[in-house]
Formats: sequence, structure tokens, C-alpha cells
Amino acid sequence: MEIQPVTSWEDLKKHVKKDEIYFVLFYKPGHAASECALQHMTGIQGDFDLFSVDVSRVRDVHGHFGVTSVPSLVVANGMQVKNTVKGCQSAIFYEKILKGEGSKINKHNGKTQKRVTVYSTPSCPYCNKLKQYLDKYGIRYTDINVAANPQAAEEMVRKSGQRGVPQTDINGKIVIGFDVPKLSKLLEIPTE
Repeated sequence: MEIQPVTSWEDLKKHVKKDEIYFVLFYKPGHAASECALQHMTGIQGDFDLFSVDVSRVRDVHGHFGVTSVPSLVVANGMQVKNTVKGCQSAIFYEKILKGEGSKINKHNGKTQKRVTVYSTPSCPYCNKLKQYLDKYGIRYTDINVAANPQAAEEMVRKSGQRGVPQTDINGKIVIGFDVPKLSKLLEIPTE
């Protein structure tokens, strides 16, 4: 699927239809989380309208959608915002959003989903298992690669007192490792 760049508010209005869902990714080139979001969205196959707005060049679109940070993926119908997903998410999560399967409501209990941040490294097998687990249950999370972000690594150690990964911050409560019982309890996922 190709992400269509938008050059202005008027340009976007020409492309969208009144009663159809479309998606707008707001990003900034060179910004790590923005590059992550672009990479994860590239290659998702499907029949949907996906536009991108480079906020370093286009300054008149984000205000119409209430976007104040990048990356942000806006789900809109006409000129109405239906949902906004902030930060870099997994490719599987973005695919669910684009295909209409994603929601900010936890599908298991109807409650608003908790804020979830995963501290990981690309070479960590348990980090990948943890993210697959979250993806399986449709849990939205921000993935922070501490190998590439020393400041985030320091923040992680300040929160937990430990350097090992994965670590998951769920509304301020830290889970060390891929601890399914603790994750399930904090995220209110039914155990199988």
C-alpha cells in the first residue's frame, strides 16, 4: 500500500470523501518514533486511504485534527476525528487499526485501555514474545528500543532499578521480563 503525502489542508480535502473512513499519519523526518511508525506502516496491504503529513513542511493540517505530537495516526470520517493513536506502535497493531479491528477500548472487558510502554532491544527473544503477546490481545503499546536510546535506558533503570529487558510499564507499574501472569492481571486479560 502506498502512503499518499499531503501538501496542505486543501490538498487533503480534495482526496477525502464525505462519509468514508481514512487515515492520516503525522510525522517528522529524522524523529526516531516517526521513522519507526513510517517503517511499521509501510507494506501493510489493504484497500484504505492512508495519507501522510510531514509536519516540518506542512503546517496547516495538524490543527484541524487536534494533533500536538508526532507520530500520530488519525482515524477520520469526513473532517471528524474518530480516533488518534500516538507514538510508534507495532506493524500488527497498525494493520488492525487500518482494517477496522483496532480500538482504544480493551475488547475483553470494555474498559479504556491502560497506558503501556515496552522497553526492549531488537536482539532480545523475550522482548519479541512479549510484543507478540500484546499484539495477540490487541493491546496498544509504545515500544522503546533502549539499545538505540540511552536516555530511555536511563529512564527504565530509574523506574525499575534494573537493566534487563523486557520491561513493561503499565500505568506506572513495572513488570520485569515476560511474566504472563503479572501482565494478564495488570492488563485484565483473561487467562487461558
